Amino acid sequence: MNKTLLKTIVGFGCALAMASTSQADTISLTFEGLQDFEPINTYYDGGSGGFGSTGGSNYGITFGSDSLAIISGADGGAGNFSGSPTMPTIAFFLNGPGDVLDKASGFANGFSFYYSAVIYPGTVTVWSGLDGTGTQLASLYLPVTPGGGAGCSYGSYCPWVAAGITFQGIAESALFSGTANYIGFDNITLGSDTPTPGPTPTPIPAAVYLVGSALAGVFGFSRRKASSCISA
Repeated sequence: MNKTLLKTIVGFGCALAMASTSQADTISLTFEGLQDFEPINTYYDGGSGGFGSTGGSNYGITFGSDSLAIISGADGGAGNFSGSPTMPTIAFFLNGPGDVLDKASGFANGFSFYYSAVIYPGTVTVWSGLDGTGTQLASLYLPVTPGGGAGCSYGSYCPWVAAGITFQGIAESALFSGTANYIGFDNITLGSDTPTPGPTPTPIPAAVYLVGSALAGVFGFSRRKASSCISA
């Protein structure tokens, strides 16, 4: 076989392999299949949620004990939301510091998600170790989101805003924090700064986008409390 042709074929094969690997490295968690108020637990680690639900892909991902799923009230659940990218289930928390995501094998390149927080802001931090330990690789401040509008057919928590971040190194955990029962998350995507599926993430001002360091300062808001929280 012609050497030039052989090199072209080999190069094309390598490019395809790299593309396949890149796609495989992108993981999206939609929380569908979990029950109302069910602890997520090992649902994405080949195990089950706290109520016994199974069927989540085995991504080697576990969630802390405070991490819960909730279903929209429009679909028979207790959730005060609509319009999330993959209805009717999202992730939220009622107690503790927030939703802790662990992946012992690590993830790199980027991290993204959708969120709704119509009353209080939140924060997401990415860490080199499990359970929010080690070196902080990235931190993203999450401003209060709008409430109501097109596509918002039920509840106070809608629309959902896309947010993404890139970082250097290998991360093993992420902490989704804010005020308990006043912020929700969906389509958490590992390996990309654009959540799947969805549009380009909403730009985050440089003043509140910090990589490799803690949040610099306290962000205060004086906003009239809305009618209710995520769990109606």
